[in-house]
Amino acid sequence: MPLKLTTYYHADSLPPLPGKSTFHSAALFRLYEATPGYSPVMVVASEEGEPLAKLLGVVRRSARMFPPALIKRCEVYGAGEYFTDRIDHETLFAELLDRLTQEALRGAFLIEFRNLDSPMFGYRAFRQCSYFPINWARVYNSLHSVTSPEERFSASRVRQVRKGLKNGAVVHEACTADEVAAFALMLRSHYSSKLRRHFPSPHFFHQLGKQLEEGMGRIFTVTYKGKVIGGSACIYSNDTAYLWFSGGLRKRYALQYPGILAVWYALADAKRRGYAHLEFMDVGLPFRRHGYREFVLRFGGKQTSTRRWFRFRWNWLNKLLMKCYG
Repeated sequence: MPLKLTTYYHADSLPPLPGKSTFHSAALFRLYEATPGYSPVMVVASEEGEPLAKLLGVVRRSARMFPPALIKRCEVYGAGEYFTDRIDHETLFAELLDRLTQEALRGAFLIEFRNLDSPMFGYRAFRQCSYFPINWARVYNSLHSVTSPEERFSASRVRQVRKGLKNGAVVHEACTADEVAAFALMLRSHYSSKLRRHFPSPHFFHQLGKQLEEGMGRIFTVTYKGKVIGGSACIYSNDTAYLWFSGGLRKRYALQYPGILAVWYALADAKRRGYAHLEFMDVGLPFRRHGYREFVLRFGGKQTSTRRWFRFRWNWLNKLLMKCYG
């Protein structure tokens, strides 16, 4: 029986599918679909009606200096999820990748695969579909030891956490729509000066609480005299917590250290809930300085090297970059 590939664009048409990865789940599909500017696409491989694998991507609007200032890009977190050992996973991935590439390039200028668990997984399939790799950095904190996260912080970071709390900052999980709205407004202000950092529509954070199943995502806020001055948004998959967005109004509230408290609380909460690791999303290229990476490394994390895979719609640009980075 030949392998069947089915592409889904709307959550209403999604069949019940197995799996534990949040990054390829129906819940995240629904979150994307409900966020303005986001268009999810999921490819499912099946045989005789039995799902064998799935791969979820999202096409979103993106502002960059180069390529063109306003483009659409497709982002994929990880290399999919697999439910059989009868067929080699890399063989299944090659089929999923080929279909996703064709579908995504209809509307996207750029496709990017990030957060791959194994930098070598799918190497041949990526090459066959004209992707090129760029070395990237990952930073994560191990939480499975008996020690508390704070014991791995730098001495200055510990002092800042204590001072922030002593100076009146309060950190807790956002539980109401108003708290989430205040968090989104604060974070937009934080990200507005960071030209290379993507900030989604505030609807993304509203949907984080509505669309994701219980425990799959959380938002933490740092408040001072009732005002949200910092916070972080986490998503959870398998045994790992992922810090997706975080920030704080550090210039106006320097003595409360809101950005530092937002990260500290996300780490402490993940530890309490039994997650083995917390990974910081999007910490930049390993061969150049990156302010956010330097910031999070002072929380005691470890830096490892991985790669991201990219593909452009313009074949001439794609071929040129394949030569440069191949």
